[in-house]
Amino acid sequence: MSHFGRVITAMITPFTEDGEVDYAVAEKLAVHLVEHGSDTLVVCGTTGESPTLTWDEEFALFQVVQKAISGKAKVIAGAGSNSTKEAIAATTKANTLGLDGTLQVVPYYNKPPQDGLYQHFRAIAEASPELPMMLYNIPGRTGQNLAPETVVHLAEIPNIVAIKEASGNLDQVSQIRRSTPPEFCIYSGDDSLTLPMLAVGAKGVVSVASHLVGDPLQQMVQAFEQGQVEVASQIHLKLFPLFKALFVTANPIPLKIALRLQGWPVGSTRSPLADHASYLEPLLQTVMTELGLLAG
Repeated sequence: MSHFGRVITAMITPFTEDGEVDYAVAEKLAVHLVEHGSDTLVVCGTTGESPTLTWDEEFALFQVVQKAISGKAKVIAGAGSNSTKEAIAATTKANTLGLDGTLQVVPYYNKPPQDGLYQHFRAIAEASPELPMMLYNIPGRTGQNLAPETVVHLAEIPNIVAIKEASGNLDQVSQIRRSTPPEFCIYSGDDSLTLPMLAVGAKGVVSVASHLVGDPLQQMVQAFEQGQVEVASQIHLKLFPLFKALFVTANPIPLKIALRLQGWPVGSTRSPLADHASYLEPLLQTVMTELGLLAG
């Protein structure tokens, strides 16, 4: 099994009715996720609504989740920024808290060239050389793609150990796999592409759907590893409607609605995300009912 395991859950951030972080629910949810298929939790990533969290809220969440699942799973801190200086500061803080790694998103909005991306990630890695780092490529949100050639060079840095690939480009994944050592881990950043990416050398998934179907996802990845490709394919196809439903609008809007349907008091998304679209709840209710994810 790879450094962070097979199924990594990009954990939501629960909010109270008045929009404050609900640390008590975060604690309970973290335990639930680890008991249902998650090897590692990413705290304060995209799914955790990191753009609308303060650093103080994020550092508090890191500690709450770390304490809740201590020894049972790993915790990766979303510590990325489009400012290298800020990302270094957040990563240093995560390191002092004793977390298991950081997720570093491609700098967004300012669209640095590939050499700028290399220097950015290298500076963060070298500032906390003992802390494992996962790169995060999601050009649909950041406006810039992390090229395979850049990933190959970054993989030469000892503590850059993995990438969350959410470009949706299987050719790019194949290029990275061909040119990086086997111990460098590639994770799917899209639930619906996990199985195809496993076929070209990925190790697992940084998942949204694992909030709801963590155990089947774990079974799917293990079945593929064991050569039971037909079993893995059947699980993938069964879960596929859920994978798509969770991304009919900006993540984590549908996921939070789905969790509320299950009775989790996770609150709404923070502005500017809005989760009042009338079609979402019936859609999710139908898909979740078909999968037996709703009581009764």
